Amino acid sequence: MFKKPFADLKTIAPLRTSHRRKLKQRVLESYKELQPDDGDVLVPEGLHWQKFTTYSEEPGVAYFSMEGDPLWFTIGKDSDDLIPTVYTLWKRPNLLPFLSTTSAVVPKLINGADLMIPGVVQYPTSLVPDQLVSITQYHTGKLGFPIAVGRMAVSMETLQRAEDANVKGKAVYVLHTWRDALWETGTEKAADVPEPRMLGDGSAATADVLEGTQGEAANASEQTVETQGDEQSTAGGSSGPAATTQSAQAVLTSEDVSHALRSALLQALSTTLHKLPLSSFPMPASTFWSSYVLPARPTQVVGANGLADGSAVDVKHSTHKSVKAFLKACAKEGLIKLKDAKGGDVVVTAVFPKHPAVAEHRPVQTVKDVETKQQKAADRERQEREAEEKLKGQIRITESLRPFQNTVAWFAAAEKDTSELYTLNELKTIFNTYVSAKNLINAQDQQYINVGEDDILLTAIRKKGEIDLEFLKREEVLARLKDHMQSWYEIRVEGRDVVRKKGKLKPIQIVVKVRQGRKACTLVTGFEPYSLDADDLAEELRRVCASSTSVSSVHGKSVDMEIMVQGKQTKAVTDLLMAKGVPKKWIESVDMTAEKKKKK
Repeated sequence: MFKKPFADLKTIAPLRTSHRRKLKQRVLESYKELQPDDGDVLVPEGLHWQKFTTYSEEPGVAYFSMEGDPLWFTIGKDSDDLIPTVYTLWKRPNLLPFLSTTSAVVPKLINGADLMIPGVVQYPTSLVPDQLVSITQYHTGKLGFPIAVGRMAVSMETLQRAEDANVKGKAVYVLHTWRDALWETGTEKAADVPEPRMLGDGSAATADVLEGTQGEAANASEQTVETQGDEQSTAGGSSGPAATTQSAQAVLTSEDVSHALRSALLQALSTTLHKLPLSSFPMPASTFWSSYVLPARPTQVVGANGLADGSAVDVKHSTHKSVKAFLKACAKEGLIKLKDAKGGDVVVTAVFPKHPAVAEHRPVQTVKDVETKQQKAADRERQEREAEEKLKGQIRITESLRPFQNTVAWFAAAEKDTSELYTLNELKTIFNTYVSAKNLINAQDQQYINVGEDDILLTAIRKKGEIDLEFLKREEVLARLKDHMQSWYEIRVEGRDVVRKKGKLKPIQIVVKVRQGRKACTLVTGFEPYSLDADDLAEELRRVCASSTSVSSVHGKSVDMEIMVQGKQTKAVTDLLMAKGVPKKWIESVDMTAEKKKKK
């Protein structure tokens, strides 16, 4: 929403005292967990307000503190939804439900991306579409500060299904982030995200999480951690949430640890162990423990005074004191079957996933789940870095269109800049918005547009001598608009000046012909717009093709050059051009010797 600077900013003005009281009342009514005293902190005296328009042409209103920090904003004409900024969320990190994400995702959010479902590590136990939420970075055993605020794109049920069904798509539509254009209007624009708080701080968010089942509490608490972690990435002042009282991580009793380990075994029985073939048993106790029980530990364990990190749970701190004793207790309960082995050890000979305790167990987010998500995010980040490195030498080509002659009036009627360049997708969007606003879609067949009902559109698309044109297919109208506009292209190569020229860009031509009797040769033309030098390219082709090359002017075009390579070298030339960054789309090849053979 605020990725780019504002398109328009009106004059900032002081907020009247009566309007401030109404604003404070709206905040207290919208966020019911706030206390009356919170109103004076979040809606302080000396407020200013300012109307703005985002770069995507969304109108809104922002409310600033006396120091100039943005505290609240609204988006949309006549909207009453008060949205807290990251500045405000640092003062009250638990003001909104939060979702957490990995550190690899945070830079993408700050650069304007929405939060995707695969990037969610933790989330609250109740979420509905369009609900305001904050986003934090995930920290093991800690709660981070919000780095973004947005609206839910899906429900909690969709996020739950995604864990098993690999559901993709957007989880949160991001409205505002730390370090975006709105954040930059404040006084703390250079501030870093505060350090994360320890779990068990008695926050309202943690308390809400604990109202659910143990599994839900573990999941939600992790979500709290991530959301607030993102808040950290937001930025804050020394008077912000960084000053919040921090308490030590919850201390677990030996009974708490034993309960967590039993929950891990139940989780493993319900998810992984029941899938094993009979041939997997007998299984050494060490393998059973390290491969199935430990990875199934809940990410957060409920203790007497809060939540603790599940990855730190160790059998030595349980009532059993050893793996063997723990397994024997589980065998006595009927969850597994053991047999004595040499050296005083035991082996697991069978598991019983249909045990009533397994059926009663509620699934939880496990240590392995978080590790797997973090690994996937790290892999994605690595792949994206590799792709970016690969694209550094890529020649990026953009085709665009400029309003021209009769289309200029139509763009003006669509309230668009008539001197701008537009991509084909942007033209489609402008056209679809226009015909919908003007109600030009044919009622009998929506594939058709009633062009005869709009004189400006009709003038823009009509061909010479054409009369009595009533309707055309949507694709035909778009094609005519495109044909009546001026073509431009832009070529970008890293380290070089951008080339932007009028006209249509032509692909590089590779033509195989027969010259000098029966000898075939390969001719390469049209490479100059792609910032390729004829002599350098000819020298490289000589080495790659192990053949003689020559450079000459194209017949009738003294400026354009032609490279001739002895032999049929289409593949070698194509591979070299692509290695130099020319997209394959912009390379055309013709073997005229093959065409002659077909004619014979």
